[in-house]
Amino acid sequence: MSLLSQDPALKKLSLSNPVHFLALGFGSGLAAKAPGTFGTLAAIPLYLLLSQFSLSIYLAVTLVATIVGIYICDKAAKDMGMHDHGAIVWDEVAGLLITLIAAPAGWVWLALGFGFFRFFDIIKPWPIKWLDAKVEGGFGIMIDDVLAGIFAFVCLQVCVYFWG
Repeated sequence: MSLLSQDPALKKLSLSNPVHFLALGFGSGLAAKAPGTFGTLAAIPLYLLLSQFSLSIYLAVTLVATIVGIYICDKAAKDMGMHDHGAIVWDEVAGLLITLIAAPAGWVWLALGFGFFRFFDIIKPWPIKWLDAKVEGGFGIMIDDVLAGIFAFVCLQVCVYFWG
């Protein structure tokens, strides 16, 4: 029996619906434990693909993923009948892409960026926690992870500056 058939909110979604498929991070958000971490892991192949292109293309795709993510997350949340269900992980995908903007090549930098992003996404320091609690809809689902991605980006770039 799949998670889609066990959770009443998830029963309202279908992986054959492209919006739901993306909102669930290509299905990774259906992980029974730590769906946000699995959603972030699902972003890695997308990052590896995008990292082969110029910075301007990477930035354009990241911007589109973030803006379209507002709609994707909002639609999935409305279809589920609840705000920011744990299975909605497109925000983690966008957050990791933001974190890894201009990251040097190599698994060390990818792992460090992943760790920084997960740290800020889980700990939610101010104002991330405040935004997570106060802002509704697709924008509310996305903004805390966008900000976590920005915090993680800054930390990663500081590390690159000193040790890269």
